[in-house]
Amino acid sequence: MRPPLIDVRELWKIYHVGDVEVPAVCGVTLSIPHGQFVAVTGASGSGKSTFMHLIGCLDRPTSGSIAFDGRPVEGMSRFKLAALRNHRIGFVFQAFNLLARTTLVENVALPLMYQGLGRRERRRRAHEMLERVGLADRLRHYPNQLSGGQQQRVAIARAMVTGPLVILADEPTGNLDTKTSSEIMTLFQTLSRQEQISIVLVTHEAEIAGYAERHIAFRDGRIMSDERREASDAA
Repeated sequence: MRPPLIDVRELWKIYHVGDVEVPAVCGVTLSIPHGQFVAVTGASGSGKSTFMHLIGCLDRPTSGSIAFDGRPVEGMSRFKLAALRNHRIGFVFQAFNLLARTTLVENVALPLMYQGLGRRERRRRAHEMLERVGLADRLRHYPNQLSGGQQQRVAIARAMVTGPLVILADEPTGNLDTKTSSEIMTLFQTLSRQEQISIVLVTHEAEIAGYAERHIAFRDGRIMSDERREASDAA
């Protein structure tokens, strides 16, 4: 049987502010299988973004364990963690984080440089990803020539180009209008349902969380609820 994509046990993250301990994630245990679309919700300061940073190997836990596709993360060197992020995890954020003076195809191809691929292969894959998100006719455009929704599609293409097993999305619709948010969420649903890419989405919007099949609610660093629901579809 295939192991869960993400498996965390008794996960803690405690920050120190002077002599004060500030717990951000408190003893969280959960598993996320391959291909599942998960929404993580909670108020500001609830621990949801810290949790995402931990499972994305952007930060190390204070204690507890994280396994990624059956491989324990603790004990990995920073070089192995960087390789894991580059090959298996895609990131999408509220701020699109695109390079302003770089064309779309070059923005999307950027992560492939760290895999040692040649320029022609990088551009071929970037072209393919932009086509899949509906921007094949904008390859040579620059980010400032696009709408917010189009820029977020570019960010998603960049997250997909390395062939990740999971996309971690932190408030990806925070800068978008309702119609564009719906289009982005439908794209995430397609990636999860058709391509078995797991999606872990952090959001404070109930309507956005409704697109996911599983809802995990955080409060004060702990899981308050973990429910499977029927996901809504865009109109």
